[in-house]
Order: sequence, then structure tokens, then C-alpha cells
Amino acid sequence: MSHWKIVCLLTEIPPLGARVIQHPQGDIAVFRNADDEVFALEDRCPHKGGPLSQGIVYGKTVACPLHGWQIGLDCGTAAAPDEGCARRYAVRLEGNAVLLNTEAAA
Repeated sequence: MSHWKIVCLLTEIPPLGARVIQHPQGDIAVFRNADDEVFALEDRCPHKGGPLSQGIVYGKTVACPLHGWQIGLDCGTAAAPDEGCARRYAVRLEGNAVLLNTEAAA
């Protein structure tokens, strides 16, 4: 049984922005960068729990809106000297469809 689900279309995520997907284990932020790459992280900064989906996206990084922590979209890890990690989720594009696998951490 496949755990991959279409959650939205790429065009429904603003460039350099995010869309929140509600999940029983907590919200998931699906990000789109300037190169139309997609990433998925739990929508919670490892520092103080700020909503990463409301942060500023640049390159493969999102800046937490609360205290500016830099979180790697491709790894979920905070940039040094900060320490912590947001859970990553497997996400992929099929044409314009964004598919998310909430069963598998990336």
C-alpha cells in the first residue's frame, strides 16, 4: 500500500513560500523555493516551536519568523551555532502534483 498522497499542486504553493498540511501528528509545512524544488518539514521550529511555514524562504533554507533560526529545508537541521532539527518528510513532484509521504521521514 502506497503512503504517497497528492496534497496540492505546485502552483498552489507561492514561490519562496509554504503551504500547511494538517496531519494528526502535527502540521507539516510544504515549501517551494525559487527553483521550484519542494521540501516538507514539521511546521515547528526546534528552538521555540515557531511556525516555519510563516518564515522567509531563500535557497534551501527557511528563517524561523520568531527568532530567525536558519533551518535547512533539505535536512531540517538548524545552522550553527544553533542546534536542533525539524522532522523531514518525503515529498516529490509528479508533473504539477505535490505528493507527500507522511509515513516516511526523508
